Amino acid sequence: MDHIRSFDKLFIGGQWLAPAGGEFIEVISPVTQQVIARVPDSSIADAEHAIRAARHAFDHGPWPRLAPAERASYLRRIGEEVKKRREELEETFVSEVGAPLATSSAFHERAMDMWDDNASLPERVTWEDKRQWPGGHGVLVKEPVGVVTVIIPWNAPICSASSKMGQALAAGCTVILKPAPESPVSTMILAEAIEAAGLPEGVVSILPGGRELGEHLVSHKLVDAVTFTGSTAAGKRVMSLCGQNITRVALELGGKSAGIIADDVPLDRMLTDLAFAGIGHTGQVCAALTRILVPRHRHDEVTDALAEIFRSVVVGNPRDSTTHLGPLIAERQRDRVEGYVAIGQNEGAKLVTGGGRPRHLPTGWFIEPTLFAQVDNSMRIAREEIFGPVVGVIPFDSIEEAIDIANDSDYGLSGAVYANDDALAESMARRIRTGQVSVNSWDMCTVEPFGGFKQSGIGREGNVEGMDTFLEKKLIQFKN
Repeated sequence: MDHIRSFDKLFIGGQWLAPAGGEFIEVISPVTQQVIARVPDSSIADAEHAIRAARHAFDHGPWPRLAPAERASYLRRIGEEVKKRREELEETFVSEVGAPLATSSAFHERAMDMWDDNASLPERVTWEDKRQWPGGHGVLVKEPVGVVTVIIPWNAPICSASSKMGQALAAGCTVILKPAPESPVSTMILAEAIEAAGLPEGVVSILPGGRELGEHLVSHKLVDAVTFTGSTAAGKRVMSLCGQNITRVALELGGKSAGIIADDVPLDRMLTDLAFAGIGHTGQVCAALTRILVPRHRHDEVTDALAEIFRSVVVGNPRDSTTHLGPLIAERQRDRVEGYVAIGQNEGAKLVTGGGRPRHLPTGWFIEPTLFAQVDNSMRIAREEIFGPVVGVIPFDSIEEAIDIANDSDYGLSGAVYANDDALAESMARRIRTGQVSVNSWDMCTVEPFGGFKQSGIGREGNVEGMDTFLEKKLIQFKN
């Protein structure tokens, strides 16, 4: 069995402490369906302890009052400590989430980049700006917002934590991180890295737990800001709770991103990139390209080519070097994906390939890469986030119609355009209402502003723009 490290204590205010309650989270392997680790299930009493520690550290401790260069030095040390633990973090991710090692390595390379970038932020931000107006002058100062609750999903725990925590810490905030119960061990290893970096007491707490814990942390009056990544449905709940106290909130939510293929681009320039943009990490990526928009006369050509790639994808044990896709995170997620496959067929879309469970994998929450053709944008499989390896091909008759289809969505997180004509590609990219759009490729750039339009979220993560969530602006005024 693929065991990973267990923990019996919580990281609260920079110290490892026994949990107030006696409950534990059992981490289940999505490959073997067996328990592979356990961590404390944080209680409300643990949350109160962490909030008080963070509040005291912000109100009376040195962290928000350090010079930017000093905070940058701490962040660099965290990054160095995370790098020392990279091999264990990658192996833990494979076990907890079921991603192949190559995927895990790519994710953790991004996390390393995030810590490097975040360490540079305190010295790149303009903390004070002189202002002048008729009859007066002053200085606009930026100050840390205060105590921040960070809630992250299970699909990329170290990437999500590195981005959100790194930016909040760079701003001078104190942080309470709640990882998802499906993948908490990675963040407990992160806690060890933070401890080794020697941050002042109270600055960071990491509390694994479920929904009740999250709602307590989000709605607490001593919390000044919340940053959340997860489903749009959960984001709506978080936003409503934050509204009770007018708590600052940033949301990075779901997506139903479109990739538009122009008439002039050859298949070999885009095919592999396009295929894995939709099904990579078993489709458990918020920005995945799950709507492929193609000229009507190229519909069958593109569908057949994508189907050939999907059929060649190796689904299996993530520790096998030949595996492309591992399992979904949980049985409930596989049930959800299978439900959408049935919905797509009932709605009249053509199931080209996939949709079932691999016959050679009787254990584990595996599902085949799934491709639908002849999809209409009004279908549920084109409008709702499935969060699995399910892609739909949608035909269009003109670029104008393609833009309209891409924008006809509740979401606006990511997207891509593929065209030989660079001017056409940029023109399309500028008209798609999403937070990021790739040209002749697909990627998530997480060290530049990342986030969404519409129900894909509020605010941005990455670079100095991503620090806005964690900063307040104050004008100090003088009369002339």
